[in-house]
Amino acid sequence: MPPPSDMVKVAVEWPGANAQLLEIDQKRPLASIIKEVCDGWSLPNPEFYTLRYADGPQLYITEQTRSDIKNGTILQLAVSPSRAARQLVDRIQSHSMEARLEAMKELAKLSADVTFATEFINMEGIVVLTHLVESGTKLLSHYGEMLAFALTAFLELMDHGVVSWDMVSLTFIKQIAGYVSQPTVDVSILQRSLAILESMVLNSQRLYQKVAEEVTVGQLISHLQVSNQEIQTYAIALINALFLKAPEDKRQDPLPNPLELPCIEMANAFAQKHLRSVILTHIIRGNRPIKTEMAHQLYVLQVLTFNLLEERMMTKMDPNDQAQRDTIFELRRIAFEAEAESNSLSGSGVEKRKAMYIKDYKMLGFTNHLNPALDFTQTPPGMLALDNMLYLAKHHQDTYVRIVLENSRREDKHECPFGRSAIELTRMLCEILQVGELPNEGRNDYHPMFFTHDRAFEELFAICIQLLNKTWKEMRATAEDFNKVMQVVREQITRALPSKPSSLDQFKSKLRSLSYAEILRLRQSERMSQDDFQSPPIMELREKIQPEILELIRQQRLNRLCEGSSFRKVGSRRRQERFWYCRLALNHKMLHYGDLEDNAQGEVTFEALQEKIPVADIKAVVTGKDCPHMKEKGALKQNKEALELAFSILYDPDETLNFIAPNKYEYCIWTDGLNALLGKEMASELTKGDLDTLLSMEMKLRLLDLENIHVPEVPPPLPKEPSSYDFVFHYG
Repeated sequence: MPPPSDMVKVAVEWPGANAQLLEIDQKRPLASIIKEVCDGWSLPNPEFYTLRYADGPQLYITEQTRSDIKNGTILQLAVSPSRAARQLVDRIQSHSMEARLEAMKELAKLSADVTFATEFINMEGIVVLTHLVESGTKLLSHYGEMLAFALTAFLELMDHGVVSWDMVSLTFIKQIAGYVSQPTVDVSILQRSLAILESMVLNSQRLYQKVAEEVTVGQLISHLQVSNQEIQTYAIALINALFLKAPEDKRQDPLPNPLELPCIEMANAFAQKHLRSVILTHIIRGNRPIKTEMAHQLYVLQVLTFNLLEERMMTKMDPNDQAQRDTIFELRRIAFEAEAESNSLSGSGVEKRKAMYIKDYKMLGFTNHLNPALDFTQTPPGMLALDNMLYLAKHHQDTYVRIVLENSRREDKHECPFGRSAIELTRMLCEILQVGELPNEGRNDYHPMFFTHDRAFEELFAICIQLLNKTWKEMRATAEDFNKVMQVVREQITRALPSKPSSLDQFKSKLRSLSYAEILRLRQSERMSQDDFQSPPIMELREKIQPEILELIRQQRLNRLCEGSSFRKVGSRRRQERFWYCRLALNHKMLHYGDLEDNAQGEVTFEALQEKIPVADIKAVVTGKDCPHMKEKGALKQNKEALELAFSILYDPDETLNFIAPNKYEYCIWTDGLNALLGKEMASELTKGDLDTLLSMEMKLRLLDLENIHVPEVPPPLPKEPSSYDFVFHYG
């Protein structure tokens, strides 16, 4: 017979004594259990003690967390958090450096516990700690290990959110920034200093200003050139944080030599060649494989770099602005330079020149021939489209002139309108690259080719406008086919990007292989299963099979829920991630979940998951903006892609269990599985794809014997009744 759920068997240790084996009644007050343990070793003053875990982070056990204790757990009797905090506040100020070092080690370990951290902070311990760091040149300069532990403790204490980051002084910021600027600082100190500066920037606009003034772009670039990828990752994370928090006016002003700039000008520095080339040379093309966290930071950097285009993308052209109109005139001049010069010498009148301009703007492919400025009043792409066109005309003049003249001289209605195409292509590229969207916490799909050029977006446009012109000719398109051509071009680009070419030339080669004929072939092969099975008898068979396939998908989803998945806790820092695990009971009656020490690489046992929810108590599953944790304030909650991965379980009485899936696949698996549990429709994109694939396979198997046999649209007619039934044989 299994033990009652309120009874837990544990072992309790105390230095220098034999362990006690106890059966803890979870209904008893924790204080009475601690008194019993102290009495077992004849220890006075039980109020000075508490219990904590012997393994892992050694977290303290409180009345709120005691339900996490499971059978077989090894506990320690330890000094209570308040007493430990008081002792450590005194010990870290000891005159003995050896004693202080041991105290810092213990503080770094205990600071991960929120109960201890709260007590330590309430005793002004963090103020003492910051003063010690500020006086580091006197007290800690010869004890690098001690400083590393001190910075670790500070970061852990602040990470609990008990106290605001705004309490940090300018002296402390200067001290930490000094460690970042020192060329020979210890790696562990440098790593923690970069992490602290990143947290300051992300958590306080006031501190962003101070940090950005203290750290220069050149100092951070130097940390990208080291061989330690952890340091490189922390440096890029700080760069991204500074970039993300930079005011709009600091992102657009062009500045020379970025190396001497304070980081308040960080966004400008990204436009400079040196920073990009260092990242390309020492990280992307370095000798070491890129780890997941580095890949994520490169993805964030890529997103933030493209987001610099958002202002131009959302800026409408002012048709009355002469400077902007001159840009359009420059496009005309470059395209028709020889003709423009000859016409200007002829001394033609105003009306004749106006008619000539209208003709030229029509040949340039603008929709509004009289005033092409009106073509740029829609956002997106706004003025960004004009910027791209001017870049092409100036930096790829031969290509620009060839495309314009090639199409303006045609008289067979197959000319490709350059202006209209360039505007629509710019809008399409902004959509594909998600310009203006915040980075997603769960993604790491950066593209190396975007780090190979200072003007990557403009170069991408130059490649794609040539692709568009080529595809237009291959399709022998007319103006009526414009949208069809753009759909094909979008498909060509989106099929080429996942291969992650290492350079723009490789991307161009990949696009060259995806001709219109190849796109048609790919579409045909992907559609074949659908096109082959459209006759009414086949459709009827398909409808008959579909419930079986849906039940198969349902069983697969539930089996995956039984295996379980690991989820990252909302709000935890990426490089100190905390995870939790959730899985469905094998009888589908309980949902088990609990915290993990590390991200699970395999299946987690039910015994290791302390919490559970009866499936019968689940009222609903909500997704996206309807989730409680997506309605709260915070940068993560406003992230569009985080919203797309969020779902919550609402259960009795009025409780919620909140999830953010690690990727779209896990999101679909879990929302499908939970809906299947509740008897609701599985409506995810994954289910639709699986249903199409499995139905297609099953149909092909069942119709294998009918290969090359025509299936009639209607059943054959019934023959007429015979005139007599004398042919029936009667057995004797």
